[in-house]
Amino acid sequence: MTKTTRQTVRINGVRTVLTTRNGKVTTRPADPKEWELQAAQVQALRALPEYGRLFLLAGDQNSAKRGPRAQVEATAAGMTPGEADMRIYLTGARIRMFENKVGNGKLSPAQVSRHAALAKIGHTVEVVRATTKAEAASKAVALVRGWLADNDNENNSTKAA
Repeated sequence: MTKTTRQTVRINGVRTVLTTRNGKVTTRPADPKEWELQAAQVQALRALPEYGRLFLLAGDQNSAKRGPRAQVEATAAGMTPGEADMRIYLTGARIRMFENKVGNGKLSPAQVSRHAALAKIGHTVEVVRATTKAEAASKAVALVRGWLADNDNENNSTKAA
């Protein structure tokens, strides 16, 4: 019988997955944590020349580990399970949102429910999938630049009418 075990450890400060199978140990870099992807996105988005003029951002970490008391306090204060990770505020009173997932990570039941509820009132939540911080930042920049172009087109058509 083949027994396989996996654990994530730090080797020289780097998160690494150790896999043991039939007595043989292999290593590979661990996927980044979702918050690390989000932090890379925030840094890249804030560096754009449009930041502060054409858009602002706000991030959430609703799935952060909390004790029972902290969870009650967060919920009472309005934290909503399943809320999107990032909100992008565009000129013209428009808001766009995206959710980060590492690789093929699945949406939680709370995220599926919340995203469906937001869609019912006209707010789509895009899912950004990435396996590196650079990929996450690049995808977020491309998404926001696309939204800015769409927003600019909508504003120009409104002015022409």
